[in-house]
Amino acid sequence: QVQLVESGGDLVQAGGSLRLSCVASGSIFSINTMAWYRQAPGKQRELVATVTSGGSTTYADSVKGRFTCSRDNAKNSVYLQMNSLKPEDTAVYYCNANLKTGWSRPYYEYWGQGTQVTVSS
Repeated sequence: QVQLVESGGDLVQAGGSLRLSCVASGSIFSINTMAWYRQAPGKQRELVATVTSGGSTTYADSVKGRFTCSRDNAKNSVYLQMNSLKPEDTAVYYCNANLKTGWSRPYYEYWGQGTQVTVSS
C-alpha cells in the first residue's frame, strides 16, 4: 500500500505565501518524478510543477518565478513554495508520484487526496 498525504493548504491574502508538503509512505522501492497539480472549481486538473529524483524542475508558465518545487529523496517528500499568490491560484492542490513498489514492478502514478488553497483578493 502506498499513501501520499499533502498538507499546508490554507486561506491566504493575495500577495502572501504558502508552503505545501507531500509525504509518500508505504511499500516504496523507488520514486521517479514527483509533481504538483491543481484543480480549480469547474476547471480541469492542470500540472503546476514537476521535480525529478535528480532535482530538475519544470513549471507551468502561470507560476514561473513565483512557485518553487523541491524534494527530499530521503524523506520521500515533495514541497511547493508558493509566493506572490494570486486569487487565480485558488484550487485544490494534488501531489503526484511516479513510483514502483518493488525492483521488478513497473512504475505507477499515485495521487494524494488534495489540499485546499484559497487566495482572497
